[in-house]
Amino acid sequence: MNERIVLVTGAARSGKSEWAESLAAKTSKSVVYVATSIINPEDKEWQDRILKHRQRRPNKWQTVSATHELSATITKALASECLLIDSLGTWVANLLELDADSWSKTSETLLTSLQTSSAKIILVAEETGWGVVPAYKSGRIFRDRLGDLIRQTGSIANTVYLVTGGHALNLSVLGTPLK
Repeated sequence: MNERIVLVTGAARSGKSEWAESLAAKTSKSVVYVATSIINPEDKEWQDRILKHRQRRPNKWQTVSATHELSATITKALASECLLIDSLGTWVANLLELDADSWSKTSETLLTSLQTSSAKIILVAEETGWGVVPAYKSGRIFRDRLGDLIRQTGSIANTVYLVTGGHALNLSVLGTPLK
């Protein structure tokens, strides 16, 4: 697998993180798991989700936190590393307070860091736009920002996978890119 940027997208509980982990495990590079989640010790259910992810990962993988400064983490990565970023949706949620101009600059900086990094990068992203339009403004902002970011990331990725129903589909082979 020589692709430098890989996007793995799908619905909740579809298996996208496990697929991304399996891709990372197949590389000959040192894997750095980039966690975008803000840890809230009072949220037991969220803690349980994080623990399940940790238990699946090999002990030799390094874990770093990038709740806000994801671009800086990507920029610092070495060519000998494979960054597994899980997930873009959580990162977008962490930055919902940004106004439209600040968000635009932040997302453009992220896309630039992805394109200029020498590391292999596997990104996990949640598909949130397949349901009803959220009734609240913050939900619509989240859905729209994440959808736009997934599309932009998909346009620069070497390979894009859709994971659904426990199956990974290589959209780069099966689909036609929109330009």
